[in-house]
Amino acid sequence: MPHGFRSDPPAPPRRQFLRRAGAAGLGSLFGISPLAALADDIVALPFGNGERPLVKYPQKRALLRLTTRPPQLETPFAVFDENIITPNDAFFVRYHLAGIPTRIDPATYRLAVRGSVASPLSLGLDDLKKNFEPIEYVAVNQCSGNSRGFSEPRVPGGQSGNGAMGNARWRGVPLKTVLEKAGVQAGAKQVSFNGLDTPVLPTTPDFVKALDLDHALDGEVMLAYAMNGADLPMLNGYPLRLIVPGHYGTYWVKHLSDIVVHDAAFDGFWMAKAYRVPDNACACVEPGTAPSRTVPIGRFDVRSFITNVADGAHVKANRPQIVRGIAFDGGYGIREVLFSEDGGAHWRAARLGEDLGRYSFRAWTIETTLAAGPHALQVRALNRIGQSQPLAPLWNPPGYMRNVVETTHITAA
Repeated sequence: MPHGFRSDPPAPPRRQFLRRAGAAGLGSLFGISPLAALADDIVALPFGNGERPLVKYPQKRALLRLTTRPPQLETPFAVFDENIITPNDAFFVRYHLAGIPTRIDPATYRLAVRGSVASPLSLGLDDLKKNFEPIEYVAVNQCSGNSRGFSEPRVPGGQSGNGAMGNARWRGVPLKTVLEKAGVQAGAKQVSFNGLDTPVLPTTPDFVKALDLDHALDGEVMLAYAMNGADLPMLNGYPLRLIVPGHYGTYWVKHLSDIVVHDAAFDGFWMAKAYRVPDNACACVEPGTAPSRTVPIGRFDVRSFITNVADGAHVKANRPQIVRGIAFDGGYGIREVLFSEDGGAHWRAARLGEDLGRYSFRAWTIETTLAAGPHALQVRALNRIGQSQPLAPLWNPPGYMRNVVETTHITAA
């Protein structure tokens, strides 16, 4: 049977959303109501023009809608306090082209592997599942523009909050084994990837991404057909998507249909012009200026968040409380998470949760007792090669790679 949908996204019944999202437990240990802002099915993100409707698409619970065509849907931040694994129905959605597939027949779907190879391939979904040894790992997918709405000065692009990310268990085939079966020819330099989503206007460049050959052959880049033990949701790339662990979601091509091995660097628009950052150690420039040189965006920086207490919350004073959250990086692994309840004047080490792999979210918890009055909670992660987070936000013209130490202002009484 074909897998997909053809319905327009209805607005969610408010009670239905509150019932589902209420299990998130955001602030449950602090006696606050994290869903109060949803009274009119609108969430106000904390920056200019931050009002977002909650909408429900097929296979999805109510998510924050940034745009309709193509759909850009952000995960409500309370979801990240539910579980270290982001549920499929809550996973964010990001497209660049409005011609998205809504119905794909797995029986007729084919993946082409061509270009500078000895034996071009045409693989069906069953071929990939039955004829190649699978791999599985947990990895974060994060949009390059996650948190772009916080950029100051403001920058163009989708104005997302902190919810354009998710952590899932992916299962599929190593790209390496598929390329080896095709027989990559000597002198090959890069591999490009295209999906079934298409531009509406002929002047719009097709969304094609590329990896250096060494990266494509590292054994970790995956052709994934399963997500958290189920088929990929349609809006997350059914029936097959590229997984590039530790790297921003721009490389995670959805509805993957065409792999081409090139004997020169691929110079398509989405590599040569788009998704580029300043060519320096911080990927940043002075706010409001332009970089002299740019390079394609690559690995995540280190990030961490508090998930169970919201900015502006009122909590119980002089009573032990648990603060918890998540941390992640581009694949070196989280070594330590430091917590401050006084705006960074003093730091204490939090307790790390289960290690699900170096590409996964890492949970952390810490107990604190807060005196009456205002407090500025901060969390800062360090990875295993000593990288951490800046105390002040870095800036670049596309609004990419934000990883500043976040501050959660609360009042204890």
